[in-house]
Amino acid sequence: MAILNRASPPEHPAVLEQIEARHKHFQVRLADSITAFAGSMTFVYIHAVVFAVWMIFLEKDPWPKLTLVVSLEAIFLSTFVMIGQNRAAAFQQAKANHDFVEQEQELKTNTALTRETQALIEQIHDHVLGRPTTNSATDDRQ
Repeated sequence: MAILNRASPPEHPAVLEQIEARHKHFQVRLADSITAFAGSMTFVYIHAVVFAVWMIFLEKDPWPKLTLVVSLEAIFLSTFVMIGQNRAAAFQQAKANHDFVEQEQELKTNTALTRETQALIEQIHDHVLGRPTTNSATDDRQ
C-alpha cells in the first residue's frame, strides 16, 4: 500500500503567532521540551527501570529517599503541566480574538455586498419595468 505524500494544512494565523512567540524565549522552549518528554512513554519506561534498579539492587531500604525523590519530581511535573495549561489557554484566547476580528470583517463585507446586490436588483427591476431609477439603497446608507 502506497503512502500518500500530503502537504500539511496551512496553520491558523493565531497558531503561527503563538509558535513564533514561544520560540523567542529559552525558558518557554525548555518547559515545552520537558513537558513533551514527561508526557511520553519513554519517560514512563525510564522511570520504571530506574526505580526498579534502585529498589532492588542499590539500596536495602529505598523508601525514604525514593519518597523524597518522587515527591520532588511530582512537584516539578505538576508545575510543567500548569505551564502547558497556561500555554493552551493563551493560545485559545489568541485564536478566539483572531476569529472574532475575522468574523466581524466578514460580516461587514457581506453586509456591503448585500446592499450592493439589492441596489443592482432595484436598478434592473426599474429598467425592466421602465420606471425612472431610484437608488433607495444609497439613500438608506446616508
